[in-house]
Amino acid sequence: MGAGPELGAAAAGSLLLCAGLLGAGCALGLRLGRGRAAADRGALAWLCYDALVHFALEGPFVYLSFIGNIADSDGLIASLWKEYGKADARWLNFDPTIVSLEILTVVLDGSLALVLIYAIVKEKYYRHFIQITLCVCELYGGWMTFAPDWLMGSPNLSTNNWLYFWVYLVFFNSVWVLVPGLLLWQSWVELKKMYHKGTSLKKKFQ
Repeated sequence: MGAGPELGAAAAGSLLLCAGLLGAGCALGLRLGRGRAAADRGALAWLCYDALVHFALEGPFVYLSFIGNIADSDGLIASLWKEYGKADARWLNFDPTIVSLEILTVVLDGSLALVLIYAIVKEKYYRHFIQITLCVCELYGGWMTFAPDWLMGSPNLSTNNWLYFWVYLVFFNSVWVLVPGLLLWQSWVELKKMYHKGTSLKKKFQ
């Protein structure tokens, strides 16, 4: 795999913007999770970051795609997507599959993230139902983003540059596989505990 060009200003700016959103999401999530278990504080930090990405980055992407395309757009958010488009060319021009998935991601996943934040903070009974739904949506979106291109031999993906492949494609997208996977496991464990607790109470009063 080729070394490719050095880290340029556009790449550095895009990574700094993502780092800024991560910092803001973590700060907000940890503040909302004060006094809660470490797992829930971590979940809230992730969910705040997740919601920020969906609404602040992917929302403008959808808008710019409908009024033209990323390749011909200007501005901070457009420059970030142009940089990512060096790794996956489908994001530069109007790709129906990508735009369709992003509409679903912004509207459904972004809204579910907000509902889940509320459910965790207020300890609502539907917390794990929403958590499982959101995680499955995130994993489905990741699969449908890349599977069609993989089946065609990845013609739109840049795999010869370490930054575009390992950072943009592998790292950033694998985060949306790893964290939802961990949250699914958390829901599984908690639902199992609730089931055994309910079963024990039922037997106690029989």
